[in-house]
Amino acid sequence: MAVVNGCNIPEDLLYDVDPEANAFTWAKDNGDGTFTIGLTSIAAAMAGRLVAYTPKKPGRVIERRKSVATIESGKWVGPVPTPLTGEIVEINEALKTNPALVNDDPYGQGWIAKIKPTNPEEINLLLKGQAAVDALTKVANEKGIKCG
Repeated sequence: MAVVNGCNIPEDLLYDVDPEANAFTWAKDNGDGTFTIGLTSIAAAMAGRLVAYTPKKPGRVIERRKSVATIESGKWVGPVPTPLTGEIVEINEALKTNPALVNDDPYGQGWIAKIKPTNPEEINLLLKGQAAVDALTKVANEKGIKCG
């Protein structure tokens, strides 16, 4: 796992990193046709300690980079853009009562939603390994983001 400014970046995930689109999300292939998606540790650090999580309902199809959920911290309210177009198949119910799980464990218990992609070619648009680490390092350094 890479670590940038104290922020963990697991190299086995896929990432959508685009500062212009405010996209700093990850996706993990669950091997059953679905992907778990969430915010990177860098995005969680940018947002601050989360106090609210309002997901879209399962069954809805969300276009790539459109909001799959809204999150709120003491200083910010905003969308969580999905890295892939797809149908929401599950939301993280635990975040409704403890949204700060996103801050504490962004790649584990703090996942945002599970989706079934409807446009599998989009997977090729996501960054992997060193390319993802490089893109997230650039964002963290330019914005002065530190985790922990």
